[in-house]
Amino acid sequence: MSGSAQEIHFTYLNGPDVQRLAMTDDEILAAVEGGLLAQGKGQTVIEPRVHLVPDPAFRGHFNVLRGYIAPLGLAGVKIVGDYVDNYRRDLPSEMALLNLFDPRSGMPKAVIDAAGITDMRTGALTALGAKYLARRDSKVLGHVGARGTAYWNVRLLDRLFDFDEIRVHSRRKESRDAFAARLSRDLGKKVVATADWQSCIAGADIVVEASRLDRPEPLLKTEWIKKSALVVPYGTMSAVEDDILDAMDKILVDDWGQCKPGTGKFGCLRRHVESGRLSERNLHGELCEVAAGRKKGRERDDETILFWHRGLSLSDIALGHAMLEKAARLGVGQRLRYA
Repeated sequence: MSGSAQEIHFTYLNGPDVQRLAMTDDEILAAVEGGLLAQGKGQTVIEPRVHLVPDPAFRGHFNVLRGYIAPLGLAGVKIVGDYVDNYRRDLPSEMALLNLFDPRSGMPKAVIDAAGITDMRTGALTALGAKYLARRDSKVLGHVGARGTAYWNVRLLDRLFDFDEIRVHSRRKESRDAFAARLSRDLGKKVVATADWQSCIAGADIVVEASRLDRPEPLLKTEWIKKSALVVPYGTMSAVEDDILDAMDKILVDDWGQCKPGTGKFGCLRRHVESGRLSERNLHGELCEVAAGRKKGRERDDETILFWHRGLSLSDIALGHAMLEKAARLGVGQRLRYA
């Protein structure tokens, strides 16, 4: 290293380490909201995600997310694999590593198992979107999808809203039944597994679509969406109809830079963007602008609002930072030599 004898170390947090941290709902929400506020204040750099598809026959791809949060003094890169058939191998569909660096020197600071981070931060962003954009008296949640991120969507949404009714649906009966049972146990309330999309979504105050489709298919019908609802669709393959935007009073995203035309082929509103149905002309703004007070969120009870989030590297970095801080306090993790 240019003649330097200085030892360089980084922190490694593996899956069991992350579990030992037992991040609370409030810790997760606070960390991700901190990243959101930094973004809204212009204190971050975020690059559009890029993808690697090794072979279409493998039915999966890698997402690479990159960002920088100035108040935390961290840059980060997360690589996450998304493989729809992994349940057949008894593996999670999404597995990831988060790499954190000193932005001033480029030196590595940490490597963290980010499968849990991905699930937690996605749920937190869904919940924070609802905090700013849903009716405060929302009491019915309709959630489609039972993958890893789905659990944290429902758990953290319920933390903020304490729903009277939670409905869940997914394609496989065994999956949705197990998902509902787990949520019922952990939340201490009844969670209903519905047999179809309509009975899950119709009349719900908050609708979350986190399905895992093989190809785009308009299974979420616009006519089922209740006036005044918040709709949060973020499936990799689109499950919404072309006219869904016509039913919305406001449309928000997490970061327009990674949603705008030419930034990838995945995402629930990708064809709406590429066709011009969604553009800066009819986009209300980014969630971070609402969080930072630069734009209005929900202004009336009767507004119907859509929030599309693609997943922010900033959320990964912010939650990774919170985990590192807690790990240092608890003595969790390994100190590995880099050089």
